Formats: sequence, structure tokens, C-alpha cells
Amino acid sequence: MTRHRLLSTALLVLFGIGALSAVRATEPRKALTKKELTTAIANAKTPEEHYRIAAYFTKQSERLVAEAKEHDELAALYAESPNPAAMKQPMSGRTAEHCKHFAEYARKAAQQDQELAKMHEDMAKQAK
Repeated sequence: MTRHRLLSTALLVLFGIGALSAVRATEPRKALTKKELTTAIANAKTPEEHYRIAAYFTKQSERLVAEAKEHDELAALYAESPNPAAMKQPMSGRTAEHCKHFAEYARKAAQQDQELAKMHEDMAKQAK
């Protein structure tokens, strides 16, 4: 019985290592940081490298879209309920315009990041 238990344990360990290796192989690589981006762009040759760059720009685009939405909401709040004390300030009446400006800027930047992501996805397909 001891021999059977030893063999069973050894098989479980081997299967466990194999399963961990399989999970590790399919695990997505860590997302690029802003610091790593320039090096990645300069050296990208494989589909995986281009997909990582595309993922970076997609993530940036999503962040910017959320920022634009936030600024749109703030602009609406400022437009609906002006603060009487703020009216004495130089920016009075322009806070809603300020938020609208940043919302538009974020939307344009998000669109450009989406275009860069698409370009790298196309480059990844060509690199196959």
C-alpha cells in the first residue's frame, strides 16, 4: 500500500506541475507601462509584441473615454447650479466651458489611441 501511495503522490505532483505550466503558458503577459511603451514600439516584431502595444493603447483609450464622461457630467453640474460665490472669481461662468473643453480633448485623444491600437493589431496580423 505504501508503494501505491508513493506512486499516486508522484503522479499528482507531476500532473500538478504540468497543469501549472499549461496555465502559465496561456497566462497573458503583464500590461505595458508608459515607461516600457517606447522600448516596445521601437523593438516590436512579433504579433505578441504588437498585441501588447495595442492593448496599452486600448486601455488608454478606455481611460480617456471615462475621463471625458466625467468632464461632461461636471460641465452639466456647473451649468445647472452656478455657485454665487464663484461668480466673483475670474473663471466664473466658464467652469462649464472648461469642463466641456477637457471632455472634447479627452474624446479626441481616446479616438487617436484607438487608431494606434488598430494599427498595432494590423501590424500583429501582418507579422504572423
